[in-house]
Amino acid sequence: MAVLGTSSITPAFPTIVRELGVSSGQVGLLITVFTLPGIVMTPLLGILSDRYGRKKILVPALLLFGLAGGACAFARSFDLLLILRFFQGIGAAALGTLNVTVIGDIYDGRERSSALGYNSSVLSVGTASYPAIGGLLATLGWYYPFALPFAALPIAIVVLFSLDNPEPRNDDRLRDYFGSVWESLRDREVFGLIGSSLLTFIVLFGPQISYLPILMNARFDAPSYVIGAILSGASLTTALTSTQLGRLTDRFSERSLLKAAFIFYAVAMTAVAFTPSLLLLVIPAAMFGVAQGINLPNVFSLLNAHAPTENRGAFMATNGMSLRAGQTIGPLFMASAAGTLGLTGAYIAAAGLALVAFLLVLVLLR
Repeated sequence: MAVLGTSSITPAFPTIVRELGVSSGQVGLLITVFTLPGIVMTPLLGILSDRYGRKKILVPALLLFGLAGGACAFARSFDLLLILRFFQGIGAAALGTLNVTVIGDIYDGRERSSALGYNSSVLSVGTASYPAIGGLLATLGWYYPFALPFAALPIAIVVLFSLDNPEPRNDDRLRDYFGSVWESLRDREVFGLIGSSLLTFIVLFGPQISYLPILMNARFDAPSYVIGAILSGASLTTALTSTQLGRLTDRFSERSLLKAAFIFYAVAMTAVAFTPSLLLLVIPAAMFGVAQGINLPNVFSLLNAHAPTENRGAFMATNGMSLRAGQTIGPLFMASAAGTLGLTGAYIAAAGLALVAFLLVLVLLR
């Protein structure tokens, strides 16, 4: 559910523009109003999960996500769609963060890395498959992809009755609680991990998700199904790599794996800048997928290791805010860089960001 809210509906955007009489700029508001609540709600819901328990936040979040999101399928007004998407976004704000928080509560050490690897694999499979599912449903009517969030309702019931997780016990005064969270966040290693998360999502949502389709169309006149296939292939590579993370962490340290991931990012972005044919573009796309499969689960695992159980929700929500910021900054960064340096120069600049993240890991992670 954490990756369902955007990738499943974007194939319907051209039809929404035509059927509801909105501009291509306006239709993008369906993404903006969905992601906007997360900037404020993600840390708040993380704090509440520490104070009152994960299930008491996760179950209502799933219900709100499912009901408000599914109700969009019955809306025939763009204004009503925006309102419902806003409330769906409030529900979505808790899903991506509490997802990894609960895994951190349940597992330790290498098991945690392996579990987060499988979690990342599931997210990547969703990222790869939802556009195709949404596109297929959109051929029946623009509103059909909006019915997919109803799947969150039975998941909420399963979570309520079947999720056996240790709930945090937190009776501290708020002042002491926030002081404890702040002490944990002040660690130089935590700063390096959150900084690398921010740079990762700038690279993911800028050059990869937003601008790789533009580059493929502008440079190679690639049709939409080829663009979708290459992006889906990268996500599937991430999924396959993530399933092997347990084995990788048995042989290499998390720090070494993170350094390798950011080198892969930098090489992939540089290769995209100079690749002479559409077919060869598959190689850097796959390399990006490998980097993603190594990077994110390791970052989440190391952050979980630093977070005490009683304030892990707020701790991971702080990282969630950096991810949201990266999602917002990435397309803006690429738009600015492409306008100044051209697409080739923008991808070189993106490779530079990956190298900055490499330096953060090298200097700040012990």
